[in-house]
Amino acid sequence: MGERQYGIDNGQVIQYAHDIKAVHDQGIEIAIVVGGGNIFRGLSAEKSGMDRAQADYMGMLATVINCMALQNALETIGVETRLLSAIKMEQICEPYIRRRAMHHIELGKIVIFGAGTGNPYFTTDTAASLRAIEIKADVVLKGTRVDGIYSADPEKDPNATRYEEISFHEVYDKGLNVMDMTAFTLCQENKLPIIVFDMNKEGNLMKIAKGEPIGTLVHGD
Repeated sequence: MGERQYGIDNGQVIQYAHDIKAVHDQGIEIAIVVGGGNIFRGLSAEKSGMDRAQADYMGMLATVINCMALQNALETIGVETRLLSAIKMEQICEPYIRRRAMHHIELGKIVIFGAGTGNPYFTTDTAASLRAIEIKADVVLKGTRVDGIYSADPEKDPNATRYEEISFHEVYDKGLNVMDMTAFTLCQENKLPIIVFDMNKEGNLMKIAKGEPIGTLVHGD
């Protein structure tokens, strides 16, 4: 959304695209999962009386709109991409097939995964964790509006302190909100580290790629 209250801020999408291209130009393989909350939130719709499964499918379609916007921004600046959707939409994207996704990445393309997992009751956090495990990614980078994991909500508590790194077990014990529990458990069980960082600050993605201590690293014990 960028500075907007709803929809797509093209300037923000272009910034993401340039940050992603800079890292990709270093020869780093990248796959991306995009949410859809700027257009439609399934959980919010459920609270207003809509059937949860129906609302979730609508949310999955919203993610594909965002994926197409990011794909367009990346290709405008010369980055070859492939959009793979967990829901078949042959006119605009390829169906998700694991081996095809890995082949595209090996050829140097950026892969964007749309439509979440393709199933209701699962978030895009879970989709990101699942796809990362499937394609044998080294790390999940969770881009948010804040610069890491805090002891409390930094937007509400001025005394909240940021963790530079924390273990999966500590996150459980302290009751911290990193991802939904399904996504978080998937990462823990598959020993897949997570870095939570501020994706709206230009250059942060490159700093992470260079190994700088940006955001919060969640790791095994």
